[in-house]
Amino acid sequence: MPPETEIQQTLCRMCDDRCGIDVHLEDGRIVDILGNKAHLWNRGRLCVKARAAVDMVYHADRILTPLKRTDEGWQQIPLEQALDEIAARLAAIREERGARSIGVWKGEAIGFGQQENIARRFAHAVGSPNYLSNDSMCYAARYFGFKLVAGAWPVPDLENAGCIVLWGANPPYAHPNMTQYITAARRKGATLVVVDPRLSAIARRADIHAAVRPGTDGALAWGLIHQLVTAGACDADFVEHHTVGFAKVVDYAKAFTAEAVQAETGVPAAAVRAIARAMQSAAPRVAAYVGNGLEHHENGVNNIRAIAMLDGLLGALDRAGGTFFKAELPLRDLTLYEDVPLKHLGPLGAGRFPVLYDLRRECHTMTAIEAILQDDPYPLRALIVTGANPASTNPNSTRVLEALKSLDLLVVRDLFMSETAAVADYVLPAASFLERTELHAHAKHQIVSVTRKVVSWPGVQGEYEFWHDLAARLGIGDYFPWEDETALNRWLLEPTGLTLEELEAHPEGVEYSPSLPGRWKDTGFDTPSGKVEFASQYLKDLGYDELPVYQSPAYRREPDAAYPFVLITGARKLLYLHSRFRNIPRFLTAIPGPEVEMHPDDSEALGVADGDTVRVTSRIGSLELPVKVMAPNEILPGSLQITHGWRDANVNLITHDDRFDPISGFPLMKSVEVRVERM
Repeated sequence: MPPETEIQQTLCRMCDDRCGIDVHLEDGRIVDILGNKAHLWNRGRLCVKARAAVDMVYHADRILTPLKRTDEGWQQIPLEQALDEIAARLAAIREERGARSIGVWKGEAIGFGQQENIARRFAHAVGSPNYLSNDSMCYAARYFGFKLVAGAWPVPDLENAGCIVLWGANPPYAHPNMTQYITAARRKGATLVVVDPRLSAIARRADIHAAVRPGTDGALAWGLIHQLVTAGACDADFVEHHTVGFAKVVDYAKAFTAEAVQAETGVPAAAVRAIARAMQSAAPRVAAYVGNGLEHHENGVNNIRAIAMLDGLLGALDRAGGTFFKAELPLRDLTLYEDVPLKHLGPLGAGRFPVLYDLRRECHTMTAIEAILQDDPYPLRALIVTGANPASTNPNSTRVLEALKSLDLLVVRDLFMSETAAVADYVLPAASFLERTELHAHAKHQIVSVTRKVVSWPGVQGEYEFWHDLAARLGIGDYFPWEDETALNRWLLEPTGLTLEELEAHPEGVEYSPSLPGRWKDTGFDTPSGKVEFASQYLKDLGYDELPVYQSPAYRREPDAAYPFVLITGARKLLYLHSRFRNIPRFLTAIPGPEVEMHPDDSEALGVADGDTVRVTSRIGSLELPVKVMAPNEILPGSLQITHGWRDANVNLITHDDRFDPISGFPLMKSVEVRVERM
């Protein structure tokens, strides 16, 4: 008898691109995943990670039963018992230490969307202000840079741009669909500029590759501002009517001549002028995108603010071919920040990094480690970690593990036994994106979709089910009144005028708002002044510079002969996403392990060749790994690159948890002073 076949349409969540997919099943088992040609974002295109979701769902190492740590090792226990015991221990900690001694930590391993706000809701319902997440080290700094200048992080209109400038981003590896829009623009004559210390996949395609020294992007941005101002290339009408602080910008930019920029960044003065001319020629159709590469520096936010100012100076904001602002889908708010604010309880890190808490309601994960180990500013004794792996992804991993092991209670929900799960008291199975439903809004095309539960496992809970059941046991079930995910989705959708049935009938998505460039200039930007803020009174009131003043990285400002190299970490590899997918056998065949990328001049000076093992040491620690000698144009002399996420050589053993961007609180992870020794 032939197998019963069917196709379920949903969204991929192997990364944050959320491509439309057709999931092929035989007798209820997933056998293949292909692209949904009707979905506007990917139009049938699909990367190799998406098809590997089959490997992930049915992996032999999937956690499918709750595990409890005992003196004899891991013990499998029923789900109800696990939830009862966890709730009892949380209640005891809350009674003895206070509710703020409990924290919730969200990651990306099971996707992130509305489940983030469910976790936020639980933290405040239980009485704790301490919601923690990977966003205190990823995304938020870029959001701040644009939010502080323009009121929101705009979406680049890539396919209609005349000039595209990518800063520290590598779309072919990180956002494959974005690459298609860039290709379409270039076919129509657009100039592509890539600013990156490395010759990345997208830099190989660029008309101009500006190989900046790590952490010096802000100097290049100010140099471009100087060129545009000097050439009279700014949009005078936009600047006059829709910005504040222009005169201060003009005055500060005077020092950033093309020659001064070359001395600081390493980018030739002629290239600085060429980039400025390309932007001037295409204005206002200049689309910029800032990637993760700019976030992990001690000057990250101000570098990004300087880049964001270029959009305003060119009049590219809120314009076709430039950048536009997405219309928010008016869902109900799952968080409790209005009803149960809890700021008086001192959210961890909010005092030292007020912007992080003001703009994102995020606590600072490195401060949380201090709270665990030093009771500073107060004790943090219990953590519920969902889809996060801070033992691998947070800086100074040795100290992170020490902190996690010292907790009174650590609960981890994940698909696999991560480094963090391995030291937990309880490990609970989590549902993958193919095993639950949730709402997703695509900013580019402003469409909303609801995902489908394609398969399920007995006893494996989705995000809402878990928090709902734990809340009920802690006496806060009134905050989670919805029977299941379906009821929650209906409630969230009520203000939109859309129905769940309508979304289910259109897995390719339903448009919730047309793109209307120009409306923000009419209604005002979402900043305190209602204008694009080149100078920020908000930051000035907090004691920061009102302009995005450029600070040279410490390795250039105060060079130390004991640490002569500068280390970049975290460059994407095509098959992996942060610390995920290293357990997919076919991926390991292609990229089997970690390596330190090095310029051939440096390898020759050190007397090492491809495959030789070296020790890389920072002020935080050391690790040993093989060398990968790059071509001379692929990496700058004196610079190294190590991708994160490997258990065998975790680069975060040597990244900083004691040096931060003063505005975002992001740690120093991409311009780290190190030395290299042959083994």
